[in-house]
Order: sequence, then C-alpha cells, then structure tokens
Amino acid sequence: MEWSTLFGAVYVLALIFWALLILAPRHPAVLAGVLFGGVGILCAVYSAALIGVLTGFFPASDGGSNFTTIEGVRAIFSSDAGVTIGWTHYLAFDLFVGLWIARDADAKSFSRWLQAPILLATLMAGPLGLLIWLIVREPSARAKGRWT
Repeated sequence: MEWSTLFGAVYVLALIFWALLILAPRHPAVLAGVLFGGVGILCAVYSAALIGVLTGFFPASDGGSNFTTIEGVRAIFSSDAGVTIGWTHYLAFDLFVGLWIARDADAKSFSRWLQAPILLATLMAGPLGLLIWLIVREPSARAKGRWT
C-alpha cells in the first residue's frame, strides 16, 4: 500500500465534506452525506488501515510501537502507516465534531456567519474550535434553558 496516496486521499475527502458543511445549505441530505459519506468513510478507512497494520497485512514499522509510553507512540508515528492512520483518526473526529457544532448552532439559531470561523477553527485545530464553540454557545444555551 502506498501510504502517501492514502494520506492525500483522506485529506481531500475530508476537505470536500468540510466544504459542504460550511458552504452548502443544511438540508438533511447534506448533513447525512457529511455523516456517512465523510465521517463514515474516514472511520472505515481508519479501521481497515489499523486492522491491516495490527494483523501484519500492511507493513508499518520495525516494532516497539505501543500506546503506553511516549517512545511507543513516537514509534507508531515514525512510520508512514502510523502517520496516515493517525491523520485519518484526526480527520474523522474533527469532522464529526464540526458536524455536531453545525447542528447544535443551527438548533440554537446561530448565524452561518458566526459558525463559519468556528468550523474553520475546528478543521484546523479541532479541540480549539470545539472550545470556542462551547464558550460561544454557553450563554445562549443557558438563556434558553437548554444546556444540552
């Protein structure tokens, strides 16, 4: 498997669905497309690549990889396989969080103009965008008595 090709493909796929999320009308079909076509496919690619590496079907690294030490995690990400799998993980979760933010913001009647920079922050730095949204939404959610 050519990991650099897969890396680029998942990035382009994620960007397409981010563009839909930010720019397209929020019809149920668009939101379902982002969920299943974007998040779902990224999760499937992630799962297949991870299982392929763990079973030895796809070559990844020279060993010593584990999630319990910083050295082990560094070993995982020192290979193209590890970077690609990790990147796909980030893309899937950030897109899912972006979808949640968009749906939550729509439900709370926040303008798309306010949502766009928050969604871009989530695309570029997932947890930062989520933190911004949590701070922005809190007063409105409290005022409406809907803190969920």
